[in-house]
Amino acid sequence: MMTEISLNILDVAENSTRAKASLVEISVLVDTRADRLTIIIKDDGCGMTEEQLRQVEDPFFTTRTTRKVGLGVPFFKMAALSADGDFCIDSKVGEGTRVQAEFRLDHIDRMPLGDISGTIYTLIHFHPEVDFCYTYRYDDREFVLDTRQMKDILGGIPLDTPEVAEYIREYLTENKVDVDGGAII
Repeated sequence: MMTEISLNILDVAENSTRAKASLVEISVLVDTRADRLTIIIKDDGCGMTEEQLRQVEDPFFTTRTTRKVGLGVPFFKMAALSADGDFCIDSKVGEGTRVQAEFRLDHIDRMPLGDISGTIYTLIHFHPEVDFCYTYRYDDREFVLDTRQMKDILGGIPLDTPEVAEYIREYLTENKVDVDGGAII
């Protein structure tokens, strides 16, 4: 089992990049009044067949040829359900995949969110060919980082250029704190 939710997000988003997604949208939505943490990961990758979709939550199913098990999705689902939450995955061939995990925020068995800023930074840095749109919302405050906008502003300077990468890391960290006041989720 993964030790923090951000690692589950990393795993599912990596699946999106392997599915040839050109855009991966990641939303982390905290609603303290409703006592909910909702994670949504949506991509425009190759999608899954109905058969693959039926099997994706089976830990002994994977489309990868480098190993015989695929534990990421089953672990993510188990984490959500063990925290009095819910989990669903929808996919269509040629259209992409959408994964949603919901957790009761104050549940004793809910894993911490972890280093979500580091996770998003890692995805952007190691997949500069993929666009990411990241939304972080804490109650009524939110920020969005969209690499499409950044690429337009930078006019061809790659996002994995050291100075740009460091700016992205700082932007993610500072804006998360501005939105949630430094709350540990």
